[in-house]
Amino acid sequence: MGSTIAGMKMRAGMVGTVCHVVADGDTAIEVGSGDVPVLATPRLIAWAEEACVAAVRGTLAPDETTVGTDVKVTHTRAVPVGERLTVEARLTMVHGNRLRFAIEASHDGVEVGEGTIERALVDRELFLRRATGSR
Repeated sequence: MGSTIAGMKMRAGMVGTVCHVVADGDTAIEVGSGDVPVLATPRLIAWAEEACVAAVRGTLAPDETTVGTDVKVTHTRAVPVGERLTVEARLTMVHGNRLRFAIEASHDGVEVGEGTIERALVDRELFLRRATGSR
């Protein structure tokens, strides 16, 4: 199922991929989600969101953006500092302004995490006005 948004075609199957090397600042210790020096789950989720943004970047009008609305991600394997992580987001559903992505994260071909993320397509200025209480 596809949707015409701002005159451009956004469709299921679009993919965004990001790769990061885990740094000290990406660890559970540094982000406050644990006390071990391995990839923090919140950082994995942030990179998954980044992959979602990358998947649809070329289809958005200049005044549009997407915002996260729902995250369901499992993090099943530790990734130590210095190792490379690849996160892929595949757009699986477009329904009006709602977008759903399937997430897969891997390290050396081994699954590290997976799940779904939903985002909403919004008008950037209107969203910011509402967020700040401006009319």
